Order: sequence, then structure tokens, then C-alpha cells
Amino acid sequence: MTYTPNPARYNSMVYRRCGKSGLKLPALSLGLWHNFGHVDVLENARQMLRDAFDAGITHFDLANNYGPPYGSAEENFGSILEKDFLGYRDELIISTKAGYDMWPGPYGDRGSKKYLVSSLDQSLKRMNLEYVDIFYHHRPDPETPLEETMGALDLLVRQGKALYVGLSNYKPAEAAEAIRILRDLGTPCLIHQPKYSMFLRWVEDGLLDLLEEEGVGCIPFSPLAQGLLTSKYLKGIPEGSRAAKSHGHLQETDITGEKVEQIRQLNELAQQRGQSLAQMALAWLLKDDRVTSVLIGASSPAQLADSLKSLQHTRFSADELERIETILR
Repeated sequence: MTYTPNPARYNSMVYRRCGKSGLKLPALSLGLWHNFGHVDVLENARQMLRDAFDAGITHFDLANNYGPPYGSAEENFGSILEKDFLGYRDELIISTKAGYDMWPGPYGDRGSKKYLVSSLDQSLKRMNLEYVDIFYHHRPDPETPLEETMGALDLLVRQGKALYVGLSNYKPAEAAEAIRILRDLGTPCLIHQPKYSMFLRWVEDGLLDLLEEEGVGCIPFSPLAQGLLTSKYLKGIPEGSRAAKSHGHLQETDITGEKVEQIRQLNELAQQRGQSLAQMALAWLLKDDRVTSVLIGASSPAQLADSLKSLQHTRFSADELERIETILR
């Protein structure tokens, strides 16, 4: 069936300016880290992308090694793009990244110019695109001079393969130096993508201040702490959850009694606010003007719809914020 986007798709989404740039991003962006690979159901992925765009989500975030297998999220996204979104490319912000292990040998990982240029060329082929809107270095590489890595990002913009560049997983001191180098090269850093949630708050120790000062946007990933900030783990570890899969990023050992008690109390507060815990966790990030957009994942259209409801209530009273701090302490 031919897809026709919702004509009212821009009416209810909030768009925020990305740092000091001319670019605006939707308050929620869709990440394709999980559930978009060849091991997943393609029609489910396709429906989620359609629903996201219908709700005004214009930004889709990928990386070279998303899948599994590596590269398959980009391949699937490319094929869905061709079927459903070809006439809407100019309404989309598409990002990808390189910096983690991607192919064997010394040139398929980290931050060399060789790796970054080759990786983006491969990503463009997989997605059948001429350019991406944002290309990120996915993590710092202590073995490669930062000038080389940032020089590669600058080169890719000058080649027309990316419109903007960003950083991910860079700590404040590393980010400050990378931002300076990019500015001197004439390709300013657009955005930083850190891991940030109620349960992981290292970005508050200098990174958010730096980004505000430098006019760089911020787009947190893992805003629900890999599912911990949902009601999923209130009664133990459900079968099939990320914590139940030993190969996942979330381990059973992360679900301590103290953590479950925090989740329970946060869940109680969310209910008093008329939200699910997941919705409150997303709203809590969006309360900060320095956060441009929050990167959400989804395993189903229903989960995506649930996350979108977080935008209906993003204000917190001083009492609610104090209560959250007390619970998290």
C-alpha cells in the first residue's frame, strides 16, 4: 500500500534550535540502534518509521554497526526510505556514525581518516543516499590525533557527504578540544550525543555547560537507561528483556534492590503526574533547554506512541524536581 504522510504532521511536534545553528530538531528523535536489523521484522520497522514521521519526528539516527548484523539497520532504512520517503528526503534529518568496530583489520575501527571516510562511503551506499545530514564520530580514539579525526569530519563536509558533524561519547575536556579544532577548521560542531538519563548524569558535570557556551546542541541517548526507567523491572526481570539477555548492555546485576526501590518511587510520582515512568523520564530530560532533542528507541508502534505522549506534560514543579532528586540520592 502506498504511504501518504499525515498532512498535519507538523502541528503537534515541538522543534528546538540545535545550539546556535540554523537547524531545528524535533523534541523526540527516533534511534535505530535496536529493532531495525535483519534479525528483526521489516514491516514492524517500516510501520514505526511511518508513525514517527506522521507524528512530526523528522530525525532518524543510525550508525554503521547498527543491526544486527552490522550495517543491516542502514540497509533496511535505505530500502524503507526508497519505498516510502523518497519524495520527502528534504523534510528528513538522517544521521549516522563511525567509531566502533565495524570490519576486520586495522582500518575498521576507532578514529583514523581512513576509517571515517571509508565508513561514511559504505553507509551512503547502504542507505542509497548522496549525503547524510549529520555525521558523528561515535567515540574518542586515544590512539589517533584529534586533529586527524576532526580533519576527517571537516573533509567529509567539504566533499558534500555530510551537511553537519557531531560528537558522541566525548567527555567534557575531549569535547572542548574537538569543538575548538572543528571551529578553527571552519566546520563547527553541530551536536553532541551523550548517554544521559535520570540514572546516568555525568553530562551535568561540565558537558551541558560547555555545549551551551559553545552553541552546540545536545541529544541524549539511552534516556530510559536501557529500559530501567520503565515499569518493566518492578516485578523482577521479565523474559526477553535486555537484562535477561546476557549479551546486552544491561546486565542482571544492574537490577539491585536499591535500584528497584528507586524505580518504584519514581513510578509512583509519574502516576501522580498522570504519566508512565517512561514518559516522565523523557519529559525530565526535555525540561532542560540545553537538550535539543531526546533520542528514543522503540520495539513497536505502540511503544513509540507511548513515548510521544511524554510531550503532553514536560513541566515539573519545584516540589516534583526536589522529590526526584531525593529518590535518586
